[in-house]
Amino acid sequence: MATAAPARDFTTFGVTALTPRIGAEIEGVDLGSQLAQETIDEIYQALLTYKVIFFRDQDITQEQHIAFARRFGDLEVHPSTPKDQPNPEVFHLKPVDWNSYAGGGQNKMRYGANLWHSDVTWREKPSLGSVLRGRIIPEVGGDTLWSDQVAAYEGLSPAMKEWVCSLTAIHDGSVFAKAAAERGGTFDAIIPEQEHPVVRTHPDTGERALYVNCAFTKRIKGLSEKESDWLLDHLYAQAAIPEYQVRFRWRENSIAFWDNRACQHYAAADYAPAMRHMERVTIIGDKPFFDPSR
Repeated sequence: MATAAPARDFTTFGVTALTPRIGAEIEGVDLGSQLAQETIDEIYQALLTYKVIFFRDQDITQEQHIAFARRFGDLEVHPSTPKDQPNPEVFHLKPVDWNSYAGGGQNKMRYGANLWHSDVTWREKPSLGSVLRGRIIPEVGGDTLWSDQVAAYEGLSPAMKEWVCSLTAIHDGSVFAKAAAERGGTFDAIIPEQEHPVVRTHPDTGERALYVNCAFTKRIKGLSEKESDWLLDHLYAQAAIPEYQVRFRWRENSIAFWDNRACQHYAAADYAPAMRHMERVTIIGDKPFFDPSR
């Protein structure tokens, strides 16, 4: 059975847990200011504890957004970012045309964010975390959900846990090939397929988390197509268990900061024809690994 997040005392801000397992709201921090290292350290500890943390009423510039994220590591530029975009570290998320969504706008977009995923797992060194700001928020709808993948792993049977810890998955981001070509190269030359463990060890907490997602995981190495499809469908389904989730209602200038090593997220596309404009800055992580001794 999945255990609740451990209670912790934080001295530089207030914390309100949103579920027993994942998600907390941080109070009393201005992300646009030059935060003391003690506060940054505690924010990172809150991230490790709750896996996704939320900040309200952060009316900050893009430069301040970038500066805050950079306190936690180097930043990536997404291959879909236009070459001439100011502040290329900022990835803009907004629907250009609701008709591009299958089923007339209310069902899953073929390559949208309204499916469970962890960001940029097709990188050799996928994201440590993402810092997402709400710029234009629909009056109703447009929530984002996060699912604890440590809990997802812990909820598997002992025999399944043992098996999946021995497996490797192939991750592919070729959905972004067109954008990469527009930047002057072929996608395969820029970002080839990557192999990552199906269960990764968190480098800071030592926890084990499922690390496959239906957006970018292509297959399980060494299994037949039928076996791989069956197993991946079973593992993907763990993200949809409500007891592992937190759901966040956005407001303008709300910010979510999540640990891509430990959770997946799903952006609900239920707000057509309204506009939802988000800005994401992504922190580069390390190469996923599995350590059987931890």
